[in-house]
Parts: sequence; C-alpha cells; structure tokens
Amino acid sequence: MNTAKVDVLLGLQWGDEGKGKVVDVLTPNYDVVARFQGGPNAGHTLEFEGQKYVLRSIPSGIFQGGKINIIGNGVVLAPDLFMEEAKALESSGHELKSRLHISKKAHLIMPTHRILDAALEASKGKSRVGTTGKGIGPTYTDKISRNGLRVGDIFENFEEKYAEHKARHEEMLRNMNYTNYDISDVEQKWMAGIEYLRQFQIVDSEHEVNKLLREGKSVLCEGAQGTMLDVDFGSYPFVTSSNTICSGACTGLGIGPNKIGKVYGIMKAYCTRVGAGPFPTELFDETGCEMRRIGHEFGAVTGRERRCGWIDLVALRYAIMVNGVTNLIMMKSDVLDTFETIKACVAYRHKGELTRDFPYSIESDIEPVYEELEGWQTDMTRMTSPSQFPDAFKRYVSFLERELETPISIISIGPDREQTIIL
Repeated sequence: MNTAKVDVLLGLQWGDEGKGKVVDVLTPNYDVVARFQGGPNAGHTLEFEGQKYVLRSIPSGIFQGGKINIIGNGVVLAPDLFMEEAKALESSGHELKSRLHISKKAHLIMPTHRILDAALEASKGKSRVGTTGKGIGPTYTDKISRNGLRVGDIFENFEEKYAEHKARHEEMLRNMNYTNYDISDVEQKWMAGIEYLRQFQIVDSEHEVNKLLREGKSVLCEGAQGTMLDVDFGSYPFVTSSNTICSGACTGLGIGPNKIGKVYGIMKAYCTRVGAGPFPTELFDETGCEMRRIGHEFGAVTGRERRCGWIDLVALRYAIMVNGVTNLIMMKSDVLDTFETIKACVAYRHKGELTRDFPYSIESDIEPVYEELEGWQTDMTRMTSPSQFPDAFKRYVSFLERELETPISIISIGPDREQTIIL
C-alpha cells in the first residue's frame, strides 16, 4: 500500500519568520498539522478576522475546524503554560479537546528546569546565549542524558517520579550555589496544568501519524525557531536545544525520511535575530531601526527587540541545502516598501577570502559582501495578485530565485491571512 507523504514547513533564518501565519493559510489543504520540536519559547503569531493570537505549543492549524493537531514527541511541554494557552483559545471559541492530540513521549518542562535555565545563564557571564528562560535547554539536557519526565509518566506513580526529578534538580542548584528561588506558586499552577493535561487525548503519536498516512491523510509538519538555531547546524553555541531542520520532523514525529514530500522553507525579505549570537548582516543604523519599527519586530513571547539586517543569502543557501527545501515562502515583503535601495548579502569575506559557503563559525572575521538592488517604493499591502507587483519587486524576487536556485511559491505582504499571495 502506498502511503501519503508529509510536507514540512520550517524557518530558514533565526526564527520569527512567520511560520504560524503560513501554517494557518496552508491548513485547509491538509487533514493533520503536527508540531515536531521546540517548546513554549517559540511564539507563532496569527492575525485574522480582526483578532490576534499567539501560540506557543499548540500547532497553528488549530484554527481551521475539523483538523487533527498533534504535539509530537520532539516537543518539550510546560503544563502550566500549555493550560494557559489552551484555556485562552477555548474561551475565544476554539474547541480543542477532540482535535488536539499530545504525544506520550513529549518531555515535560518542570518548574525547576526554569530555575536551572536561569542559573546556567547567570554562570556564563558575558558568554550568555540569551535564552528565553523557559527551561527549554535543561529539559532537552535531561532528555539526552536519559533523566527526563515525559507526558506518558503522568498516569502512573507521577508524584513519586516528580519528587525524584525535583530533588535531583535541587541538588544541582545547591552545587551551583544558586539557592535564592521560590517555585511554590509556579509549582501549584504547574500541578494544575498536569490535571488539565489529563483531559486531552494522550497518544502514541508515532503510531497515529503513520496510521493516518496509511489511510491517505495529508500531514503538514510545523517546525519552531529557525535553521540557524539548529543545535547541530546553527550558529553554535548561540542556538536552541533541538533539531529545527527537516530531519527533526522524522525524529520529532516518528516518520521515515521516505515519507517526506515538499519542504517549505520560510524566510523574511530581510533578516532578524533575537537574543545573543553572531548576525553578519545586522544593521546598527537608522535603516535597521526603521525595519524594526515598520515590521513590529518584537518577540511574540518575550517582547524582546529583534535585531534587524539585510537578507543573508550565504546563510539561506546553507539552510536550503541542509533542509532539502523544495519551495520558498517570503514573508514581510511589505516591510521594505519604502526603501529606495535594497541590499542582499551574496557572499562573505572570511579571513580575507571571498566565500559563498557558510563557514564553521561566523563569530568573527566575517564581512558581508552586498549586491544593491532598486527598491520598489510602492505600498503592496492591498495587492491581491502577482500581476500587481511593481517591476522592481519582481526583479528582487527573480534575483533571489536565481541566487538560491529554489522557486518562491508564496509571498506575504502583511500580517493578515488574506495578505498572502500564492504564485
């Protein structure tokens, strides 16, 4: 029997590319939307019908009625934050319990994981990574070191398991001389989140996804963060703690690589980064400030200012390669509507030599080499067809497709789901 393929949608830059909106737009074409990695440090913002929603753990397909949404085993889940997010959606009229399935093998973020996150960041001094403090790294650390607490554990001897893990974390904190904390209020809410979690369909998600594929159901896999934050291939050590690339869909959902169909790679028409770490095309001038202002570049979860810069084609070529991207999606094209000149980094000058390949490290000795293009200086936010695009913008799109050797299939010209043009 031939099984259906899963399509994968993921970010190609440093996250915040607009994945949530695109998942919402594409969901009508799929039966299932499945999140395969990351935690509540990833905020996916969606706007439609005059409302704005920020999702942290729940897949962005939840707004399209009748679709199955799966939180996969590769995700790390904070019960208290999940409860807060889910109840807010339920109160706004979105039914969840029959449509949202959660993997037994997803790991739980404990209150002490957040304290460990803060303690580890504080111990690094000037070498801080700039985490969100949500406990993501310590939770994945426990997972890899075979010390994790999983969703499936909540149904048997849970209190005993929880106490054992908490005691181990507290011992670690004492050894770090980090003892000035109080988790009593957070812990109370966290335990309420565990009770709330028990009301959902907790499943063997790897069996469920493969069964759905055998039945011919179409599945869209949703990634969090971006390729340049991948723990293996990103700008290490300034990365997240999971595999954000396409292969993460296989390990984060339990599907074989032969099940992958299309790979949608999302990028902005420029580039942003949140937190610490190298950013070769970052702009420190008025142009960067203007991008931030027009693009409302502030973190959906943390509210932190995003660092802004021109599009980096060296990093994008690398991201397309390691993900096997088949289709590009360009977001926030409208943010550049007013600029007279647009720049694109086509190569790096690395240790005095010109290269188009992404190097082992971009922390130093990197000088971006730019190509300048004419800006379109036209408001595109109300356009509804590619035929309305100004010629200068069409040239920008063609230039990117040539440089990246991958077609751009979707262009976003605003935050609303209606402001999406499929080419």
